[in-house]
Amino acid sequence: MTGVDNPLVIAPIIVPLVGAAICLLFSQNNRVQRVVALIAGIIACLCSIAVLIANVQGGDNAVQVYRVGGYAVPFGVVLVADMMASLFAVMGTTVVAAGLLYCLQCRDHSLTYPVFMPAFLGVGAGLSGSFYTGDVFTFFVFLELMVMSSVVMVAVSDNRLGLEAAIKYLFISGIGTMLLLLSIAAIYTTFGTLTMAHIAQELASGERPLLALPAAVMFMSALLVKSAVVPFHFWQPDFHTTAPTPVSGLLSSVVVKVGIYGIIRNNTLYFTQEAQFIQNILIILGLIGIFFGGLSALRTWNAKRMLAYSTLGQVGFMLVAIGWGSPIALVAAIIYIVNHAYIKSGMLMLTGALSSRVHGHSSDIKDLEGAGRGYTLLSILYLIGGLALAGVPPFNGFISKLALVRSGVDAESWLILGLVIAGGILTLIYMTRTWQWIFQRAPRQQHDAAPLPHATVEIEAHRPDSPLAPALLLAFCVVLGIFAAPLIEMAQATVSQITQPTIYTCAVLPPELLSAEAFDTCQALPRIAQVPEVQ
Repeated sequence: MTGVDNPLVIAPIIVPLVGAAICLLFSQNNRVQRVVALIAGIIACLCSIAVLIANVQGGDNAVQVYRVGGYAVPFGVVLVADMMASLFAVMGTTVVAAGLLYCLQCRDHSLTYPVFMPAFLGVGAGLSGSFYTGDVFTFFVFLELMVMSSVVMVAVSDNRLGLEAAIKYLFISGIGTMLLLLSIAAIYTTFGTLTMAHIAQELASGERPLLALPAAVMFMSALLVKSAVVPFHFWQPDFHTTAPTPVSGLLSSVVVKVGIYGIIRNNTLYFTQEAQFIQNILIILGLIGIFFGGLSALRTWNAKRMLAYSTLGQVGFMLVAIGWGSPIALVAAIIYIVNHAYIKSGMLMLTGALSSRVHGHSSDIKDLEGAGRGYTLLSILYLIGGLALAGVPPFNGFISKLALVRSGVDAESWLILGLVIAGGILTLIYMTRTWQWIFQRAPRQQHDAAPLPHATVEIEAHRPDSPLAPALLLAFCVVLGIFAAPLIEMAQATVSQITQPTIYTCAVLPPELLSAEAFDTCQALPRIAQVPEVQ
């Protein structure tokens, strides 16, 4: 079996980069920049959806492949869009497009910097590239593109602490970057290749050369830092809280998922023999994250910071599911990852829209006291998001929690399951508390909520941000809760593929690079397409 050669795989990477270049040409016209960025984001999203549809229609063994420059593996870079990469890319590009829609009418001064919109598109390109790449060094390149673009946008934030948070993250992220580079160097020294499928085939033999296990430790440590897993989280609350609203919505919902994506790949594609040991560690880290994130959110009196701490807890739920490791648990993890992205991004953008109705755009809960009173639509949206995050039916968060509970029952891990349920109750407590404080209490101060009719830049900054983008994202939460079957089926198809790593290997490697055992396995798989190899 060989992968289907599909040029659309590179589109969600190239389109944002082209959009960023065009935005730089219009550096003096911020309105044009925002429109161009939104168009690029929508096109990238549509292309990623087309790739996912092609995989779904192609059957269980379908994998979309694009060899950059036409060079044969392992000499060239290959993009590989299997079901997991395709599903994660759709998740990422959808949230990026929603963030760009929010930017269209966002009044933050930071968005007027000529570098902001190109950097936002840089994050989008880095996200798609990290999910699609089939090369470990290119994974590093896309990951760092995403990191550096994020640092730039946080550094120019309207929040006076943004520059400090950006510098702090830059240094801490540098530790993860160093570990990632050392692990890539160890892998190349050991196996003489950077292609993921080739590395996976070498590791599948069961042999562990001298540098293989140290490379695995460094690689996992780097991913834990990048995904803000407790206790590697210390950069996350400041960085995500001080970021401009559309950026914080992106960081806390999908950017941290790149590390989670890498962890799943590590367990199912590379170090499958060591997976059980890694899974036990993930369960411990996940439980710590659930309660640290939940309790920190409960004691925090800043609406954005509360949601940032909440992300630590939600990542903990994902790690527990990955740690259980069974097919049903991996299905639960993937459902949880996708649903959380829409909930968290919608909630952070909605919080930004509420903050824009307060003098100084403060997100402190005490300053937001009563700010939402009288805004029925905003109140309903916030309540939907809060209940979805807590896992209350009929929203998509309930489907996530239900799948997680079922995987815990399947694993017969009753103590851990009880702790997971208790962590979910914490989420319900701090979300309902915040909703009551903002929407049910009498306002302590006069909030400047009404848009002013003046057109000057100075006055325009006082207009509240539009809630359209968060409304669309939270609408997804309702739709994915009521019509959950398509996502569940795609998650099941994803797990069916990733638990058979030979499918990935056969789709990428040419016959001459396959081992005898892998070649026989590939011959038994249906040949879904013939892809010419360019030498």
